[in-house]
Amino acid sequence: MSTQPDAKAAARAAAEVTEKGWTIIPGAIERSLVDELAADLARLEHDLGTVPAANSFEGTDTLRVYNLLARSEVWWRVPVHPAVLPVVERVLDPGCLVSSLSSINIGPGETAQPIHADDQLIPIPKPHPPTVCNTMWALTDFTEENGATRIITGSHLRDTSPDYGQPYDSEAAVMERGSVLVWHGSLWHGGGANRTRDRRVGVAMNYCAGYIRQQENQQLGVPTELLRRMPRRLLELLGLGLYNGLIGHIDKQAPVDLLAEPADGPSQMVWDIVG
Repeated sequence: MSTQPDAKAAARAAAEVTEKGWTIIPGAIERSLVDELAADLARLEHDLGTVPAANSFEGTDTLRVYNLLARSEVWWRVPVHPAVLPVVERVLDPGCLVSSLSSINIGPGETAQPIHADDQLIPIPKPHPPTVCNTMWALTDFTEENGATRIITGSHLRDTSPDYGQPYDSEAAVMERGSVLVWHGSLWHGGGANRTRDRRVGVAMNYCAGYIRQQENQQLGVPTELLRRMPRRLLELLGLGLYNGLIGHIDKQAPVDLLAEPADGPSQMVWDIVG
């Protein structure tokens, strides 16, 4: 069974992200879903012939599968999970978007990823309100030895981003399988080195504010025939709704209204709301 936070627990977790830059939701994901995701990821890595990249960021002993929402329906449950999304909505706002959904499978012998901030390519002064809120789902235990995410508490409040490739003191975000790490996009962090014989497997479920461009192009990356079968809230998270009643419309219509029948009538434009 998952530990789904109530409104007060979600608010406390979001407040911790604001204060520290990160939080862990222990046992957030039900074991059955963790098992399904792990099994489907193993299938995808095999079927896609996934191999490591050749750069220090993605890792030379790390397997990554991108665009998971287009791979199989089990991944559709990840962005809207009730133990995680309410926390993200409080860090950003309910108009947040899916930025990317990918896997990170760190193999034995992998070196530590350079410390970085997920928003450091966004050219606005720091510190600033969160434009990105990312999460890491543990499909295996995350330990100091096997490459748990390295974090620098409070670094999201600094006025700079880290210098890529430079060494920094950090701590491991240790958590058990089924737990979820949530962090502010300005937090300095990076994947750890794997000094074990086993793989460290996680799912990077990343979100951004509704006014920020997504890392993965969700509208073209997910085929239209799949979009038509997705639940409305997921379609909104993919960027097919309206942000603040304006951003993302097509001829004064929300794209989601063209794909899924509105439950309470068509989305309202901000001009209609203010009268």
